Amino acid sequence: MTDIFVLGVGMTPFGKQFDKSLKMLSAEASSQAFSDAGCTAGDVEAIFFGNCVQGHMEGQDMIRGEIVARAMGISSVPVVNVENACATASTALHMAAAYVRSGAADVVLALGAEKMYSPDKALMFSAFDGAWDVHETESGRAQLLAMGNGVDVPEGTTSSQPYSVFMDVYAAMARAHMKTYGSTQAQIAAVSAKNHMHSTRNLLAQYRLPYTVESVLAAPPIVYPFTLPMCSPISDGAAAAIICSEAGRRKLSAAPDRALRILASVLQTGAARDPFDYDHHVSRLAANRAYAMAGVGPEDIGVAEVHDATAVGEIIEIEALGLTPPGEGGLAAERGETALGGRIPVNTSGGLECKGHPIGATGLGQIYELALQLRGEAEDRQVPNARFAIAQNGGGVIGVEEAVVAVTILGR
Repeated sequence: MTDIFVLGVGMTPFGKQFDKSLKMLSAEASSQAFSDAGCTAGDVEAIFFGNCVQGHMEGQDMIRGEIVARAMGISSVPVVNVENACATASTALHMAAAYVRSGAADVVLALGAEKMYSPDKALMFSAFDGAWDVHETESGRAQLLAMGNGVDVPEGTTSSQPYSVFMDVYAAMARAHMKTYGSTQAQIAAVSAKNHMHSTRNLLAQYRLPYTVESVLAAPPIVYPFTLPMCSPISDGAAAAIICSEAGRRKLSAAPDRALRILASVLQTGAARDPFDYDHHVSRLAANRAYAMAGVGPEDIGVAEVHDATAVGEIIEIEALGLTPPGEGGLAAERGETALGGRIPVNTSGGLECKGHPIGATGLGQIYELALQLRGEAEDRQVPNARFAIAQNGGGVIGVEEAVVAVTILGR
């Protein structure tokens, strides 16, 4: 298979960026990626631009990527607009890699950017309403919530303030996991506390305050079993990567040892399954394909970034990726296995819960973190001697699981 590389990466801080437009965020992340790769905007032969909510928030539809590219001084190249729920940026990466592998270009920009935060809370939270089948809202909601039946919900554990409908979805998935494997709210809190600890070392993270398991549990409730620190925030931000062929790598001025091989890039949609059949979870199926493609297994992975829109997401996804046995994702967090210094550090960036979750940029934010880790540039959150890294990024819901999942494996 032709070698395809991530040669340069860039990322803005994630958070509430009132003073920066989508164009400004896109230019900032892209400029960093150009510098990191030793290229200029003029070297870019195509752009895959990920964005989900600019149409909803600002009314800008259809040509978002072309407008952003023109603002960066890039024109007369192919621009593909990518929208794939929270897996948008990983999809842009997947398409950029396929484009380069096809021989259509040697140097391509994958870019994801989002402006989500608004004083209009109803507008902001309704941005998520189209990430499931809007024609089957009531039946879909009922099917998802039924997953959590059989777990008692204590009084006073649901917020009176507005929150995304997806928190109810994730809560049902959490209760299903608790019912199946005996996982506990304290284990979910251990994931959150670990990620908040990681985020204190990430200057680009939206939240950088440390939490203990006890302070996570004592925080304001969202919907059981989640408290506020267990849930990802609304975020603005952008992330970018320069994807290139071997010929493209030779043309650019970055040192050869900074190039990271894309060993696998798998994009897979969910399927109808029994909600408790975790062996056929879409992330597990996608991961199996990715491992086969990359020629490595879970035991070879040194560091992982997974989609933790809520803390239970990390538990479910690391089990699906084979990084822990089924039912032991929460135990792994309690034991310190997934923390820096542990057996398999997960979400060293702080994850979506702490780093932030600008949905059209999230997947490339994961790639940014993994690139730093594999190059040995992650400073005081560095995982020593990592040779292979995996990212899992999910989006939307159909039935009882994600509508789409992207799994990427990078290697030195």
